[in-house]
Amino acid sequence: MKVVVIGGTGLIGSRLVAKLRDDGHDAVAAAPNTGVNTLTGEGLADALEGADAVVDVSNSASFAAEEVLNFFTTSTRNLLAAEAVAGVRHHVALSIVGTERLQDNPYFRAKAAQERLIQSGPIPYTIIHATQFFEFMKGIADASTTGNVVKVSSSFVQPLAADDVVSEVERVALGAPLNSIIEVAGPEAFRLDDIVRRRLAVTGDSREVTGDPAAPYFGAVLQERALLPGPHARLAATRFEDWVTESVPK
Repeated sequence: MKVVVIGGTGLIGSRLVAKLRDDGHDAVAAAPNTGVNTLTGEGLADALEGADAVVDVSNSASFAAEEVLNFFTTSTRNLLAAEAVAGVRHHVALSIVGTERLQDNPYFRAKAAQERLIQSGPIPYTIIHATQFFEFMKGIADASTTGNVVKVSSSFVQPLAADDVVSEVERVALGAPLNSIIEVAGPEAFRLDDIVRRRLAVTGDSREVTGDPAAPYFGAVLQERALLPGPHARLAATRFEDWVTESVPK
């Protein structure tokens, strides 16, 4: 099966390409540095020739409101149009749990706009809403640091390992389109400040982590359960402590 991975050189995309190839599929890593640009359309037709499924795990270089909205809407329109010409049978997009609940955040608004284009477009689709990744916890801390203090929301999160996201995306991409949104999450819920604190402690990071319900999460103030999945989410297997043991250099 030929699967084109848009954003195929990033964190999720590169692992997905490798896993698909290991499992015997023809996986194409499509990204600007491989000659495929969804914003301009460059290289799309050649990359999609003969493709059975397209998986979009790409991301915007800028999270500024206009730039991120332009990225997700323009690239998605170009991608869907090229897929229609190529006869692609399944469009898979990776998005975020809570997108519809966080419309004060420009990034989440842009992702919601992307999802609407997919839902109204010509290609059968599956949209995967994933929770935050364990791999992002240090980045959340870095973005929330002033001096030696990390101030983050105390709302709940239910993060998962990037490798578990990859497994779920592969499973969906190789299956029939669902024409709906599904959710995938980690096996445990945490307060965001608690898991950030635990993540920093693993490497002896001395920053003080404080939880505040009013602390913005990339520009949006979170309701306590805004980032949690619904009751029918698929739960990944990897627990945070196991991920730390296997993945984080001490």
